[in-house]
Amino acid sequence: MARAVLVTGAGSGIGLATARLLTAKGYRVYGGVRREEDAARLAQEGVVPLLLDVTREEDLLRARERLVGEGLWGLVVNAGIAVAGPLELVPLSAFREALEVNVLGAFATVKAFLPLLRASRGRVVLMGSVSGLVALPLMGPYAASKFALEALADALRVELLPFGVRVVLIEPGSVATPIWERSLRRAEGYLEPPPPGTEGVYGRYLEVARRVAERSAKRGLPPERVAEAVLKALESPNPRARYLVAHPARARETLLLRLFPAPLRDRLVARFLG
Repeated sequence: MARAVLVTGAGSGIGLATARLLTAKGYRVYGGVRREEDAARLAQEGVVPLLLDVTREEDLLRARERLVGEGLWGLVVNAGIAVAGPLELVPLSAFREALEVNVLGAFATVKAFLPLLRASRGRVVLMGSVSGLVALPLMGPYAASKFALEALADALRVELLPFGVRVVLIEPGSVATPIWERSLRRAEGYLEPPPPGTEGVYGRYLEVARRVAERSAKRGLPPERVAEAVLKALESPNPRARYLVAHPARARETLLLRLFPAPLRDRLVARFLG
């Protein structure tokens, strides 16, 4: 019988690429999505769709009940949103939503399905980011959520060892997915007006953010590369704690920035703002 894997956020980008790859590899894949149209598309591709909002406990419990009879071997916690912008202009409600989805939603998902994963001695794969290693300006809310996910992964990895459940964190760099384009569109609706006297600085920052989003959409890694790392995390007899998936230059840059003293790192990162 094929092993069952649930992929959250399977409607587009990394989640969709992962669901497709795992289906092609013979897994029975359940894809968590929020929209009916995404569910219909997944069904056409051989993925079993589940309407699932990771911030709604009732959705998670209903999905778990759906899987009880079959069991669950793999859980790919991919659902997430990008909230970005100059921190002074980000309303508390938007920052809270980023944490609600990316951190508490991830935790709630793992918590809901742990009984099934303990029974199968299965795998948890969390979708982090290089933004959880180095926080760049204009990415504060998103980076904060991904730094929190790093801590969550470290704690879970050790706590679940006695049960034979392995926990792996994937850390993608820039990926060609719709997440940042969506973020910019949403930001136009939620960002607060800049305080008097700051318009020039924050206007320049927002223009930088637009350019970065456009560049990521055009030059980012294909989501299939990240899906391949997820497959490794699921199939390796001894998976690594973390898989960094980025262009080699970006990976080196990230690792070096973590080693530099703060004053030097700040000067280098400030160039990002132009």
